[in-house]
Amino acid sequence: MEESSRFAVGIDIGTRNIHAVLGSVGRDGKITAVGYAETPSAGMRRGTVVDMNAVASAVDECLYEVEKMSGKQVEHGSVSINGTNIVSTKTDGMVTIMPNQSVDEDCINRLQDVAVAGKLPNNRQVLDLHPYEYIIDGQRGIRDPFEMSGSRIEIRANVVSTIKPEYENLGKALNGKNAFDCASVVPSVIAAAEAVLSSQQMENGIGVVDLGDSTTSVAIYDAGELQFVGVVPIGSNDITKDLAMILKTVPEVAEEVKLRFASANFEKIDKDFTIKRDRMEYTFNRMTVDEVVEARLEEIFDGVCGLLKKAGYAKRLPEGVMLTGGGANMRGIDAYARERVELAVRIGRPGMTLATEVKEISKPEFATAIGLMMIDANAGQGDIRMSPVKKKKSGGGGLLKWLKMFK
Repeated sequence: MEESSRFAVGIDIGTRNIHAVLGSVGRDGKITAVGYAETPSAGMRRGTVVDMNAVASAVDECLYEVEKMSGKQVEHGSVSINGTNIVSTKTDGMVTIMPNQSVDEDCINRLQDVAVAGKLPNNRQVLDLHPYEYIIDGQRGIRDPFEMSGSRIEIRANVVSTIKPEYENLGKALNGKNAFDCASVVPSVIAAAEAVLSSQQMENGIGVVDLGDSTTSVAIYDAGELQFVGVVPIGSNDITKDLAMILKTVPEVAEEVKLRFASANFEKIDKDFTIKRDRMEYTFNRMTVDEVVEARLEEIFDGVCGLLKKAGYAKRLPEGVMLTGGGANMRGIDAYARERVELAVRIGRPGMTLATEVKEISKPEFATAIGLMMIDANAGQGDIRMSPVKKKKSGGGGLLKWLKMFK
């Protein structure tokens, strides 16, 4: 028998892996993870869809693993979007408040429309609008203007956008006969921030650096609001590729070298080590590995520092930087990042945001999926119909019924 319960789902579609988490939302709003999976991705390159059928099949397989664990068929969720074309743009707007009325939802909608209209090139798709200040009749610093009185209201906001083809191609890849309603499409670093940051950290000023497989995304929060988003077109998988070329080995072996032996401490130890894989032994020099890793990390964090400077927050974040994403698992990466950005640095682990901590997903690489699940839980969707699990059809054009995100 089909049951009605409140669930939330987050699906992080990366270039190398897909992470998905299904949570049960309690009456008190706390979320308990009841299903999760990490499976190989396909059809993506640096956060952009390059093969729609491959993306659809890969997402289907990941959700099937979640469904097997939870015993529920996933029909609703929030999805990540990534890529180097994601940017934030400062914008503003002003509208009049009707006589004898206070600020209501219609007024805010008109205000947001004015703030966006004509402010972005025609080839860009708005993903979200993040107000960081309202002004009513000259009174600044207002965060929640609802039911306030005045004659005119202004907005200062960040509009997060990407180019339309990337947005539309993701929609086409996921839109098919497997009925799946998407509540929201969120840049991965913004979703990760939901999972690893507290409201107090956002208030004080903090940056999130999402070290993904093929991109490194940066989000900055200050005064409780999003202030900047930017993307560096390099990620941890570039380290793997560099190691494969320099060590003259295949990427699978290079990935094992990176995960087991690479470190951002760079102690310059001239010593060999051996790994066994598929009945073969491989011997590499630790100093050589360190040199390769250091060169690529230097490039990544040069980009991160450049974005912090562009945003006007270089060395100006009291809470420092939170590292997340799969690349944050490298030994010594926090100490290395602290030296490069000249700020306090911590590793963001998302388990603390759940009612019951689950060891398997309390890892930096699950931060975006958990953040998406939290966003989905707060999307005001009410009860979500969940039915017994059925095997999904693979290779068939996808599963997302695309909804227009900006209202």
